[in-house]
This record gives sequence, structure tokens and C-alpha cells, in this order.
Amino acid sequence: MNCLFSSLSTAALRTRRSIAQKYLGWFAFTAVCTAAPAMGAERIYITYGPLEESVSIESLALFAKEGIIDSNLDGLAQYADKTQLAEIRSALQAKSEISHVTIAQFLYTPQGEVLLKRLGRVIQTKARQPGFYAIRAALILAASDPEGLTILNVLRKFPTYGIRIDIARGLAIGNVLTSLINRSNQTIAGVAQLSEAQAASEPAIPPAEMLQPQLPGPYTWKKSSVTVTSPNRARTFDMDIYLPQGSPQPAPVVVISHGLGSDRTSFQYLAKHLASYGFAVAVPEHPGSNAQQIQDLVTGRAREVSEPAEFVNRPLDIKDLLDYLTKLSTTDPTYQGQLDLQRVGVIGQSFGGYTALALAGAGINFAQLDQDCQLENETWNLSLLLQCRARSLERSQYNFGDPRIKAAIAINPIVSSILGETNLSKIQIPVMVIAGSADTVAPALLEQIQPFTWLTSPNKYLVLMNNGTHFSTIEDSPQSIFIPPAQVIGPEPALARRYLSGLSLAFMESYLNNKSNFRPYLEPSYALSISRDTLGLRILRSLTPQQLQQFSSAPPPRRPVSPPTLAPVTLPSPPPIAPVR
Repeated sequence: MNCLFSSLSTAALRTRRSIAQKYLGWFAFTAVCTAAPAMGAERIYITYGPLEESVSIESLALFAKEGIIDSNLDGLAQYADKTQLAEIRSALQAKSEISHVTIAQFLYTPQGEVLLKRLGRVIQTKARQPGFYAIRAALILAASDPEGLTILNVLRKFPTYGIRIDIARGLAIGNVLTSLINRSNQTIAGVAQLSEAQAASEPAIPPAEMLQPQLPGPYTWKKSSVTVTSPNRARTFDMDIYLPQGSPQPAPVVVISHGLGSDRTSFQYLAKHLASYGFAVAVPEHPGSNAQQIQDLVTGRAREVSEPAEFVNRPLDIKDLLDYLTKLSTTDPTYQGQLDLQRVGVIGQSFGGYTALALAGAGINFAQLDQDCQLENETWNLSLLLQCRARSLERSQYNFGDPRIKAAIAINPIVSSILGETNLSKIQIPVMVIAGSADTVAPALLEQIQPFTWLTSPNKYLVLMNNGTHFSTIEDSPQSIFIPPAQVIGPEPALARRYLSGLSLAFMESYLNNKSNFRPYLEPSYALSISRDTLGLRILRSLTPQQLQQFSSAPPPRRPVSPPTLAPVTLPSPPPIAPVR
């Protein structure tokens, strides 16, 4: 999908200079042949208003296998240079190692169907019918064929004689994406410049006083695993506890909440790091949004990537976990006097980032969801496809805030609509929001940078990893079904994990242990001093909506929607949800 988006945006930019028939046809052809496979038949018809070009599938096959450009392709190929032709040939032959069962299960989820509907407006049957069902059938059939999931095989499996590519609609979509990319790039550059300006006015840390918060600490630790049973929900979940050894006082507790499709091993490096500095670390595994849930989806035991109820269950898992640790600290000799459960920090990534900020005091904003999800089929913010599933929850006033939690770190959080400006502004504890400039799942501008401007906590930090992705800080898990390729993970994931380890330690030492000597490691000047060109690091302490507007030349900030008065819901309780069609 990212390949298709990139091709369409390129076409949109260049088409402004010319709308000649073959020129448009070439770029449509480029978009088709360099995208993730989503077409098929005997001929591809590329239309722009009354203009039309076509090319046979067999001509593409001949070009892919032997590099021969026959008379069918010659009219289009003249608009590409040798490098572009080589890229197209390579893309036509590339095989995606994914099973037909996995493809089918995802394409029948609500999120998969939203993407198919959008793609089907551009990729149609020859009779100009939306390509929704044909695209899905072609992908599944190609993946089940011995030749595998290649573009050429998908083309051949398309269940109609011809495919029609509506270039006008494709370019309109590309223009929207281009606008978002431009605004994002301008904003990221503006954030970096503002951070560098602030760093220039700060004194450097004296070398004699310099700490190394990214290096392991002095404590050893012991890991134990337990199963927690919720007292008020039909739910059990596993948890790992990392308990520091030899600490002279009860340890503050840090809870780490993994993202969708991950598990409790995804951030074990961070748990070990914090435990080595005297923090007790609890890492739950959220059933219903973990790696097992994706396995269940692939094998047909689950219908969705994640059920809407997870937006309620995840914060309640943390509350139940803290209650369990409170009981454990009074009944189990191993934990008696070892835990300070009035000094709790929470760290979460992606879906876990939502979990952390919900526990920090932001509730679900159904009014904002209703407004934003009207555009669910038009957005380039893929995380909104998940956030909008929360509309199926019972409309109650969920209150997840927990007074035991004194600090929160949200890594690549998905919060723009489900929490929204009105509810994020209610958070008053210290908060750190971490964004990756190359995050295509939860785009930095929409999901982290703009939401950061809505926070009113006096102690807030925006961390930007330049070239960081949605997966930069996640450690490989043996339970994961999908291991993202290197280009999706992004550059230097080990460096990203060191950044996160050092920042998390400095933040928790500052706000759980009130150690002022760690504050300098949360400042823009320190981030700049350890930043590397391949994976840049910048920190901001404040950013106003007005500054954001200046950075991105974005439309005026949207009007926040205040949640209507809803009947309070007693938590914890199992969240009833509407049936999913």
C-alpha cells in the first residue's frame, strides 16, 4: 500500500505540468505496476475523462521475464527512463511471502474492507463497476496459487476480462496524500528547528556530571510470571514482573503496555533496563490485541484485528494489575515491602500509547469519534480505522483515570479521535509523547504532534525520532507472525531502543523519584548532543496550536467536540458492544 501511495503522489505532482493522454497513461501504469498487487485480467485500461490507453497483461509478462518492450508497451514505456523501467520490471516479479489464509482473513475485517472500498474506486472492472470484490478475489486466488502473490499473478486472477484504472480519481487521492505529506514534512522540520533553537539557549551538562542513562544500572533483578484473573470481568491475562534486588526502599512501579499484535516480550529490553535502576516493572499481555489475536485472525478463530471492547479492557487490565500487585505486596513474602504502588508510571506503544493516556486521565470521546469517523473511508491516517471501531461500544462515560499513576509515556499513540482535544486536555500528570517522522501507521502530525498541543499538563515533552517508524522501538518477538522487513522497521532500531531506554529512565527518575539530576536528560540540548544523522532525536517542552499552524500551513485547527453528558459507567465491568456486521 505504501508503494501505491507513493506512486500516486508522484503522479499527482507531475501531472500538474501536463495532462497529455500518454503522459497520464504512463503514470497510471507506473502506479499500477509498482504498487502492492491489486489488479488482474487480460488487459488494463487506463482512463482519464474521455482519454484511454490500454496494455495487455501478456505484454507486461514478456517485459517482466525477458525485458522486452513490445508494440503494446512502447507507447507508454517512452515516458520512463531506464531506472524507472528496471524498477517496474523488478516489482512485477517480486513475490510476497504471505498465505492466502492470512490475506483472506485480513480482507474480511472491517479495516480490510475499508481499504478495499477505497482502492475499488480507482481500480474498477472494465464495465466501470467498483473493484472491491474483484480485487479481494484476485489477491486471495493469487496467494493460493503455486506461483504465489506476484503482481502478474494477481493481474491474471482478476475475475473480469479487463481492469479499468480511473486515473482522475487516483490523482485526486494522490493530491490529498501529497498535501498531507507536505504538511507533515513542514511540521517535522519546524519542530526540529524549534527544538534546536531552545537547545542553543540551554547550558550543556558539565562533563564531570554527565550520566549515561541509556546504559544498564547497578541493580540485579529477578523475573517472575503470573496469571492475573480479573475480579469483575471474564478475563485472565499473563504478566511478567521484574523485581530489583537489594533496593533499600520500596520500588516505584512502571507498567509497560504493548501495542496491537505485540506481546509482553516486545519491550522486555526496556523492562530490564528500568529494573536495573531500581524500578519494579510489570508487563502485562493484553489478550484480544496481542500476537495471539493476530494468529487467531489468520487461522479463522477471530473475526477482527481487535474487538472494540479492547479500548475498555486494556486500561482495565492495568487497573486490575495494580490491584493484584497491591494484594501481592501484603500477602507474598517475596513482595512484602518491595513495591510502592502510590508511585506508578505507565509506558505504552501504539494501542498501548492510547492505554497509557487513557489511564493518565483522558476518557473516550464518542462525539469526536462520530465527527471524525464520517471521513473514515477518505483518511490516510490508518490508525483511524482502528479508533473508529470504538463507536460500537456502549455510550457510557468511561473513567479510566487512576490516582496511583503519576507519570505516562506514550510511544506512537493512536489518540487523535478516540480521546480528542477535549479529553486529552484533562491530563495533568507529567506526559511524554514520542513520535517517529516516518510512521505511516499512526502519522506523527495527526496522532502525536497535534495532540501534543492539546495537552495542558505543565510537565510535557514531545520527542521526535527523525526517520523513526511505528516499529523502531519494538523488539522482535518469537510469537509474532509478521516480522516487518528492514525498510519498514527503519534505520538503526538498536539506536531507537537506546534512545527510549535513556529517555524512559530519565523521565521516571524525574517524576516518580523526584531526582532533579535527571531533568537535564529531558532537555532539547541533551537530545541534540546524542542525536545521530541516521536517526535524529529532538525534544520540545512546549508547542502551541499557533506555532503548529505556522509550521505546516495547515487548515485552521479543528473545533474540538465536547463529549455529551453520558451516564457514568461503574468500572471495572465488561463492555457490551453492538454486533459487528
